[in-house]
Amino acid sequence: MNKKILFIVTFCFCVANSFSQIVVSTSLEEAINKALTKSSSIKNKELEIEKLELQEKGVWNKYIPRIEANAEYLYFDNKLSVNLPISASIPIPGAPVFDGKTSFDNYGNIFNAGIIAKTILFTGLQIENGAKAIKEKTKGTEFLKEAEKDVIIKEVINTFDQLSLLTAIEKLINDSSLRLETETKRVTKAIEQGLAVPYDRDKIKLASLELDSKKIELEGKRKLVYKKLTYLTGYNPTEIEQVSYSLVPYIIADQNLSTENKQEIKALESFKSAYEFLLKKEKGTYLPTLGAFGGLTYSSLFDAKATTQVITGINEALYLGLNDLTISNNWIIGAGMKWELFAGFERKHKIHESKINIEQVQNQIDDTKEKLGLLLENNYVNYTVLNQKIDITAQQEKVAANNLKLAVKQYKEGLITISERLEAENDSFKSAVNKVNTIIEQRLAAIETVIATGELSKKLDK
Repeated sequence: MNKKILFIVTFCFCVANSFSQIVVSTSLEEAINKALTKSSSIKNKELEIEKLELQEKGVWNKYIPRIEANAEYLYFDNKLSVNLPISASIPIPGAPVFDGKTSFDNYGNIFNAGIIAKTILFTGLQIENGAKAIKEKTKGTEFLKEAEKDVIIKEVINTFDQLSLLTAIEKLINDSSLRLETETKRVTKAIEQGLAVPYDRDKIKLASLELDSKKIELEGKRKLVYKKLTYLTGYNPTEIEQVSYSLVPYIIADQNLSTENKQEIKALESFKSAYEFLLKKEKGTYLPTLGAFGGLTYSSLFDAKATTQVITGINEALYLGLNDLTISNNWIIGAGMKWELFAGFERKHKIHESKINIEQVQNQIDDTKEKLGLLLENNYVNYTVLNQKIDITAQQEKVAANNLKLAVKQYKEGLITISERLEAENDSFKSAVNKVNTIIEQRLAAIETVIATGELSKKLDK
C-alpha cells in the first residue's frame, strides 16, 4: 500500500512540475552531455557545418579584389618576312631596301613584370544567391544535428533504464534465493524428522539452480550494457555506477502534440530554400558579368639584333641593333564586361534541373510530414496503452506478492504441494520483472513521442 501511495505521489509530482517534461537527474544529464560530446556523428555534423560556413565565406570573398604579381623573361630567335606594297630606298646610293619580300633574322631578350588588381562588380546576383543557398544548407545541417542529438539522448536514457532493470532483477533473484534457502533448511529439518520427503528438497534445489542460471545470464547482459554505456558516454564502470535516478514513468501532460517543430521537416524546408536560391543563381547567368582592374607594369626589350638578307644594289646585308626599349611605370586601369548570350541550352537545362530539385524536396516534405504524423499518433497511442498497463502490472505484482506470502504459510502447514509453492515464487518474480519492464517501455514510448514533436532537447528537465 505504501508503495502504491509513493507511486501516486511521484506521478502527481511529475504532472505538476513537468508539463510534458522528460525529467532526468543531474548525474543522468551529465552522462547525456558526455554522450553528445563524444558522438562521432555529431562531430561530423559540426565539421560539415564548419565546411559550409567556409564555403559561404568563399563565395562572398569573390567580391574581394584579387592582386596578382608576375615577372617574365624570354629569349627569342626567329625569322621575320616583310612584303611592303611600296619599296624603300637608301637615300645616298638609291638602292631599294625593301623591294618585294624581305626576310629578317631576329634575336634578343624581353623582360616583363607587373602587379595587377582585379575585382568583380556585378554577376547577375549569382554570388548573393549562391551564398544564401549555402547558408540555408547550413541551417538544414544544423537541424539534422539536433535530430541526431535526440537519438543519442533516447539511447543513453534507455540503456541506463536497461541497467536499472538488471539491477531490479538481481534484487528479485537475491530475495528469491534467500526465501528458497530458508525453505531448504526447513525442509531438510523436516526430512530428518520424517515430516517431509526428499522430493520437496530436490524441487527446491532445482528452483535454486534455475536462479543461479539467471544470475549467470544476468551478469552477461550486464557486461554488454556496461560496454554499450562506455561506448556512448566514455564512462568507466565506476562512473556508470555513480549515475542514479528514479525509475518512474514519464508524463506527457500536453495534449496538443504536433510535428511542426520536427528537425527533419525544418531541415528539408531549409534545403528547399537552398534550391530556390540556386534557381535564382542560375537565372542570374542570363545577365552580364562586370569587373574592373588596375595595376602597374614594367616592360623591356634589350640586346635585340636583326639581320636582313643581302640587299640588291649594295650586295650586303643590313645589321640592325637595339640596346634597350623600356616602358616603365605603366599605370593601367580599366573595366570589362562578359555577357554570354548563348550557351547551347546549358543554362536552360540547369534551370530546369533546379526546378526539379525544388519539386523533389517539396514532395519529400509532404511525405515526411504525413509519415511523422502517423508516427506521432502511433507513439502516443503506445504511450497511453503502457500507462494503463503500468497500473495493471502494479496490481499483478501486489496480488502475486500476497499469493507468495500465502503460499509460504500454506506450504509450512502442509496445505499445498512444493510445486504450488514454487509456482507462487515464480509468479511473484515474473510479475515484479514485468512491472519494471513496463515502466521502462513506457518511458521509451514517452521519449519517442516527444522526439516525434522535435522538442526532446527542450523537454529535458532535471
